[in-house]
Amino acid sequence: MSLVTLLPFIVLIGAMFLMTRSAKRKQSQAAQMRNEMQPGTGVRTIGGMYATVKEVNEETVLLDAAPGVDLVFAKNSIGAVLSDDEYNRIVHGIEHDLKTDAAVVPDDASSLTETDEPAADASSDASDDKPIDLGKKDAADEPADEPAEAKADEAGEAEPKKTDDGEPDAK
Repeated sequence: MSLVTLLPFIVLIGAMFLMTRSAKRKQSQAAQMRNEMQPGTGVRTIGGMYATVKEVNEETVLLDAAPGVDLVFAKNSIGAVLSDDEYNRIVHGIEHDLKTDAAVVPDDASSLTETDEPAADASSDASDDKPIDLGKKDAADEPADEPAEAKADEAGEAEPKKTDDGEPDAK
């Protein structure tokens, strides 16, 4: 057999080797994470439940999901071991922020639009504004403020328009 016929098989075997190697590495990292669990740490199960580890056995973990609610899970069902800050942020909504001097970002844009003018001036400006209609208008709803040329054309008082050659345009 020639090298050209063996090349696809070699590439396929190499790809399978690389995929299994990365999968084994992820499995070993997950097993190491599960073995490092200690009572009192926060965890997330593969089902998405957050709880605190109460007891760690060889194959199982006793979790405290709520006061008085103890659950037994297999070690393989633990999806992630969380840090204390992350667990408190997710479960209790407690932000542990060391940056108290940081700028506060408002939740809405109202602080960005405030002005130093008194409220009376702002309300008088708002009452002078007409509401803007962005809807489509019919021919019957034409505005009363037509251009002066159009009014003159309707009355027949306008001069005849001249073409490029200087002669009046006949209608």
